[in-house]
Order: sequence, then structure tokens, then C-alpha cells
Amino acid sequence: MLRAYSASKAGSDLVALSYHSTYGLPVVVTRSSNNFGPYQFPEKVIPLFVTNLLEGRKVPLYGDGMNVRDWCYVEDNCAAVDLVLRTGTTGEIYNIGAGNEVPNRELTDVILELLGHDESMIDYVEDRLGHDRRYSIDIAKVRALGWEPTRDWREALEVTVAWYRDNRWWWEPLKQRTA
Repeated sequence: MLRAYSASKAGSDLVALSYHSTYGLPVVVTRSSNNFGPYQFPEKVIPLFVTNLLEGRKVPLYGDGMNVRDWCYVEDNCAAVDLVLRTGTTGEIYNIGAGNEVPNRELTDVILELLGHDESMIDYVEDRLGHDRRYSIDIAKVRALGWEPTRDWREALEVTVAWYRDNRWWWEPLKQRTA
């Protein structure tokens, strides 16, 4: 089923690649899986859940929580993009992901554990309209360039949670402005 979100991403790829095929512009396309790490705006799921819990608030988990995403630590993603820019083949598409396909409920459970909370802090909310059940990508081409993630998913999540815990000065004003 074609969703507006997915269609907009596919459309941007086609526009970029059309400049390669029409005008010879040296284009490579990267498609990254879900990223996370320090300084991510607190509207995104990981920083939202972490900061809500740090504030003593519940986390809003969509639907049954079984939507699956591949999570890639931001530094690993940046290294992959850099490698593709330096060594990728012009006109090609490279999917970037860490091979960490995790249901949102499992992600939530780990964040709860890291911050010393239990499932009573979950507020199940109605799923978004058009919310894809699973994002899954083939990362063989970027791996063939020699890239692989440097951080284990759980370790990267622990580092991220610690960063938000230690840097309230950064995210609290952002959340106040968007409340």
C-alpha cells in the first residue's frame, strides 16, 4: 500500500537521480533507517520517551507497540554517509541501517529499564493514520563498501539515555517551547 510519507521519500530519490541521468550530475542517494543519539529533537520517539520519563511523565506508545524499525546510532550513520560520498558509485542508491530491527514495544521496555521504570509508565495511544507496520531495508551495498556499525544497539541506547539524563539544559527549553 502506498503511503504519503513513503511516496514523498521515493519522489525525492527520483528527482535526484533524474539530474544524474539527464545532466550527468554526480549523485548518490542514501536512505537511512531510523537514527538516534545525542541532540536529537525531543519530538522523536527515543528522546521523547527518555525526556518524558526523566520528567516523571508517561510515554505515548502507538497502537500495540509492534511497529518495527531498524535503529542506527547517529555516528554510525554519519560514517556510512561519508563512506558512500567518498567511495560510492555515482547514480546508485545505498540503504544505511544497522540491522537492529526492533519492535517499538521492545525499545520502550529497554528505555523503561534503563531509567528504572516499569510498564505502568506506558500510555497506549491510537496509532497514526498511515503508520507503516515495518521498515526493512537491504543494507548489502553499503556493507560491500566496508561499512559496519561500530556500536551495539543496546550500548548506543545506553549512551543516548545517559546523554539526555546529563543534558537537561539542552532539551528542557526545547520541550517547553513545543508544549
